[in-house]
Amino acid sequence: MSAARSAVAPEPEQPFRIFIGYDPREHFAYEVCRHSLLKHSSIPLEIRPIRQSELRSANLYWRERGPTESTEFSFTRFLTPYLADFTGWALFIDCDFLYLSDVKNLVSLIDSKYAVMCVKHDYTPKETTKMDGAVQTLYPRKNWSSMVLYNCEHPKNRILTPETVSTQTGAFLHRFTWLDDEEIGEVPFVWNFLVGHNVYDLKDEKTKPCVIHYTLGGPWFEKYKDCEFADLWLKELEEFEKEKETEGKKDGVICSTPGV
Repeated sequence: MSAARSAVAPEPEQPFRIFIGYDPREHFAYEVCRHSLLKHSSIPLEIRPIRQSELRSANLYWRERGPTESTEFSFTRFLTPYLADFTGWALFIDCDFLYLSDVKNLVSLIDSKYAVMCVKHDYTPKETTKMDGAVQTLYPRKNWSSMVLYNCEHPKNRILTPETVSTQTGAFLHRFTWLDDEEIGEVPFVWNFLVGHNVYDLKDEKTKPCVIHYTLGGPWFEKYKDCEFADLWLKELEEFEKEKETEGKKDGVICSTPGV
């Protein structure tokens, strides 16, 4: 038998798992985020929304919603390692993200010596409200948890069970208090480019955003329909709606966006 015939076929590439925070009032933000991920990706992806209603039905989340929770995924995001069966790596992102480049380039930055990896923003918003009037909460390490690469099998992350996520404080979770500082890796800010905070310098290619994060609110909200980079999001929405129309798969959702 020739060497070529005796060679073992390589294992098919496993999809990289991405969990997106879902809030019913930001449905189109989720759809556009998902669409942009798939459009630019050169690797297979497994994308799952984190829906609070489903977690509650499965008795995986029972926390009462507090006045400082601006979205339904303010805390459910921390179930990502649990939902990934505490195996391999997985990415969590807020739904108000727009990908402009291949997520493969982010995945290539993974370093298994870390428990998590994120953009370590130094972010103190001036606004007191955001989105559709939600309270803007200030706290250390704000927006670090909006995009996290989780080393799901890291021993320290096994604390992120339904019990912990449903009962621990916001400070414990959003500040990554269960980890030592050296267990938190850093990725360039262009992978979580905050609209209204980060700046794209046309003379510096390293500041060009790979991912836009409409953290204060995006053009799916009337108040932010003319925000910075709104045109990119609206273009992606148009592409998504055209594709849905072509496929003839409305899935019970009317593809029109109020206020846009």
